[in-house]
Amino acid sequence: MSIDDFELAVIPLDAPEAQDPNLTGAKAAHLARAAVAGLPVLPGFVLVPAERAPEAPTGQNAVRGAWRVLAGAHGSVRAVVVRSSSVYEDTEYSSMAGRFESVLDAWGWEEFTAAVWTVLGSARQVRPLRQSPDALPGDGMAVLVQPMLKSAVGGVMFGADPVEGRTDRILVSAVRGGPDQLVDGSTQGVRYQLTRRGRLVRAEPAEARDERLLPHRRTARLVALAKKTEQVFGSPQDMEFGFDAEERLWLFQARPITAMATRPPRGARLLGPGPVAETLPSVLQPLEEDLWATPMSHGLTVALDVTATASRRRLRKVPVVTTVQGRAVADLRLLGASPSRHPFLERLNPAPGARRATAAWQVGRLRTALPLLAIDLMADVDRTLAEFPPPREMLSGQLLDAVGWGRKVLSALHAQESLAGALLDGGSGPTAAGEALAELAEGRARGLQDEELVERHPVVLALLAPTLADRAPLPAPIGRTALPRGVGALPVREGLRLRVRWVQEMQAQMVRELARRLGVRACELGLSRLVLLRWEELVRVARGDGLPADFAERMPRTDTGVLPDEFRLAAGVPVVEPKSGARTPGQGSGGGFGTGTGTAWDGQGERPDHPVLVVRFLDPALAPLLPDLAGLVAETGSPLSHLALLAREYRVPTAVGVPGATERFPTGTPLAVDGGTGSVTVRDLPRAASLAVPARQESAA
Repeated sequence: MSIDDFELAVIPLDAPEAQDPNLTGAKAAHLARAAVAGLPVLPGFVLVPAERAPEAPTGQNAVRGAWRVLAGAHGSVRAVVVRSSSVYEDTEYSSMAGRFESVLDAWGWEEFTAAVWTVLGSARQVRPLRQSPDALPGDGMAVLVQPMLKSAVGGVMFGADPVEGRTDRILVSAVRGGPDQLVDGSTQGVRYQLTRRGRLVRAEPAEARDERLLPHRRTARLVALAKKTEQVFGSPQDMEFGFDAEERLWLFQARPITAMATRPPRGARLLGPGPVAETLPSVLQPLEEDLWATPMSHGLTVALDVTATASRRRLRKVPVVTTVQGRAVADLRLLGASPSRHPFLERLNPAPGARRATAAWQVGRLRTALPLLAIDLMADVDRTLAEFPPPREMLSGQLLDAVGWGRKVLSALHAQESLAGALLDGGSGPTAAGEALAELAEGRARGLQDEELVERHPVVLALLAPTLADRAPLPAPIGRTALPRGVGALPVREGLRLRVRWVQEMQAQMVRELARRLGVRACELGLSRLVLLRWEELVRVARGDGLPADFAERMPRTDTGVLPDEFRLAAGVPVVEPKSGARTPGQGSGGGFGTGTGTAWDGQGERPDHPVLVVRFLDPALAPLLPDLAGLVAETGSPLSHLALLAREYRVPTAVGVPGATERFPTGTPLAVDGGTGSVTVRDLPRAASLAVPARQESAA
């Protein structure tokens, strides 16, 4: 089968009908439109099935005549380029870049006809979804023919930067020769980021000024071409270009940019899971969000307001804690968990002078009064929790009231816990997780099962994340633990954290009982569906007002993976915050305790000798792994977090906020961890050396 087996019509590129993408394909139609607008487009013609262009010249003679005119139109230029122009490629929704064949440097009639057949046949290898199974090879495919231009410098240009999602930038990749070297991936080229006025922002890799592929005279012409092409098509375009030996600039292709990265709007908040992932590490369903994330946000807002850390206007405008893709995240700037890019401006407290003075006075009083206030609050919580009868003995309205009380008291607990962490010195004392491990070890030794352990020693709940679903089993203790000392021995902040967990567990028990009762009523609302309600909706359902109108369409939130450490939202999508580069590789924040060496371990599989646990964030569920660790490294988190505090209790050298730790230090990597500076380095371990166990080191203090 050859080109002669197809009846093809010839449409000159400067003909009005060539601008119809349904006839000549998007690639040829765009070039025809660009040529009419005065852009530097090479001449050419398009071959289409004869039945689609009944008025156009048809047959081998017409094709041969068009080829002869084109091949001899530029003196010494005799070769042609034969390119695909499918109705399915180079569209606003799909570029299908490189999916169909193009043939360069076709010399003579035989090579030309073979190239046309190659392009037509490529429609069979890549069949668009809209094609029917019995479509002909050339169905939907047109063939664009132009003279082959030998470029001195060629490349690809985007009228916007699709990598960073910036419409105020123009991105260019250039090579010596034609742009085909770039588009087929065989050559990296030089990448230039330009402003829309032609100023060079950066070039990668760097070039000597007098050796640049694209000096200013060329970049200025490219920017002008990008702007004019955008005017013609109404949006920034993805273009291929070339400078010939006479420095003339030619446009080889223009198509819409189909893969622009989302860019956060100016002023978008810097968010991250680090400070709150330790308390709420899992994906939250809507009801869990309202019961636990919302009170946390309110409590932290109160603490920030009391200390005048942020203006009331800003605190009223945005929540401190919110959810993204079902995961709890915090405003890192508000909480001071991420340093400002403008530290001088950060020192300018926006609060009025009188309010700052009042806040300073309040903080001074709080340092003295907070321990007693916290003790009173914890006593009230303990007494109220003890007064609740078993959920099965409570009326449905009482269940609802108990959950509502939990929301209010959680706000107070979170506020005081935050203030205690900021104002009180209790970072080196025992932790709730440490006490839970000790109780767990003794309980297991006595043969107690999970339910008995929770009933007798509810402190073990500190080892589990809150959930409205069935409670996860308690972990098996690993290694030695300290002796239990009782909840009363915990510092104020740890006591408040433990009450947060107890209130969350009470709410979960009440909601599970509500779901059991609602599940046998006419609405048949089981737990898996009840968690899709918001709190106010649950209150209305319990009072008999019925389900929301859209409830049948609601689906549970699924786990889409761990969120970036720091990101901003663009149209609801997390966009990773670029690292400032202020930290050296491996440098984080020191969480204590001395130094240690060992082997990186992700907590899965066989535990190596002298393991250094490397994790993304400090999940309390990792607490059973801490005894006898040689070190702990986390990508996010604070030295005051649950796991960091417990690590100090076990004298484990800890570094937090280590960028990219899980990727840079895979399991098996020999590491040295400095808990004082937060430095993590790769090192060779002595073959026969006896490593000191960090838990036996003397305190640096």
